Amino acid sequence: MATATTEATNQTAMIAEMVRDFSAIHITPYRNKWDDEQYFPIEVFKELGKLGLMGVLVPESYGGSGMGYHEYVTAIVELSKADPSIGLSMAAHNSLCTGHILQFGNEAQKKKWLPKLATAEWIGAWGLTEPNTGSDAGNMRTTAVKDGNHWVLNGAKNFITHGKSGNIAVVIARTGAIGDSRGMSAFVVERGTAGFSGGKKEDKLGMRLSETAEMIFQDCRIPSENMLGNEGEGFIQSLKVLDGGRISIAALSLGIAQGAYEHALAYSKERQQFNQPISNFQAIAFKLADMATEIEAAKLLIDQSAEMKNNGKNVNKESAMAKYYASEVACRVANEAVQIFGGYGYCRDFPVEKYYRDCKLCTIGEGTSEIQKLVISRAILK
Repeated sequence: MATATTEATNQTAMIAEMVRDFSAIHITPYRNKWDDEQYFPIEVFKELGKLGLMGVLVPESYGGSGMGYHEYVTAIVELSKADPSIGLSMAAHNSLCTGHILQFGNEAQKKKWLPKLATAEWIGAWGLTEPNTGSDAGNMRTTAVKDGNHWVLNGAKNFITHGKSGNIAVVIARTGAIGDSRGMSAFVVERGTAGFSGGKKEDKLGMRLSETAEMIFQDCRIPSENMLGNEGEGFIQSLKVLDGGRISIAALSLGIAQGAYEHALAYSKERQQFNQPISNFQAIAFKLADMATEIEAAKLLIDQSAEMKNNGKNVNKESAMAKYYASEVACRVANEAVQIFGGYGYCRDFPVEKYYRDCKLCTIGEGTSEIQKLVISRAILK
């Protein structure tokens, strides 16, 4: 009789194979063209929705797959090996917008919005960052003012994944005093609501398939029932959402690192110099050894935080450690992969150049490496 661990391992193996097969058909042949054009391939996410990968953590009763964090991490890793931008958008949709409603929505809200998100009928966005407030979210300027049975939103959010194309957004707005952690609340805003529009789309170094844009609110009226939880809980909710989100960015980082490493490993065995494969040279072999070791360490940190999250434990420190370490590893591995490819690594005909550009976002998004160190240090110095 199979153990629960064996069954879980079999399921993650099946998911990995499914995503690899999907990527070979729907992503890999088009990624360079899409990258050149900064094209956001919504149709890919609709197909991922059919596979149940846009609502991985959502219970089946709300139209989701009802799976856990190990399965979720596996899907992100494999998508990110094919194209990190796809992994990023899939993770943002699942962890942030969908995850916020799943964690803090009431029953009516979950029934209303989760089925559309879990199937990718709707693509989700999540708005915390503003032009002048990144990590300093307490000083946000977007406001929500009560007006009868409605709230009126005014302000702007930037660096928002799916800021223009998302059908629905969870938005954090100030309902109290500036700097008060209890002075912010979370709201759901549907696209098409008067006063809600998409603004400038960012022209980015990497992750160019994943849309990053402004969201603008001008006297945007939403019904009171669109508030998630209670007034003043928005910032506290966001921190909890980000704890889970950091696991997904760690998984994204791991996918980039594994992808870059696998290409570099294969190339080192094929590339001949001085009448032998370059993998025979210790300078290259030691690079590969470092890459493999750091990838394994990152994977173990991610597995630990995923297991804790599945068991309902606080992952504040562990997810920050996983995100911090894995994102820095992704950049080191991508850098070394380009070095192993030499001049070819600098050319767009070879995939490691794209991993090199895409990886940097992982050390910035959902809390910079410096913010992760702050979270970790606070946890260990309590």
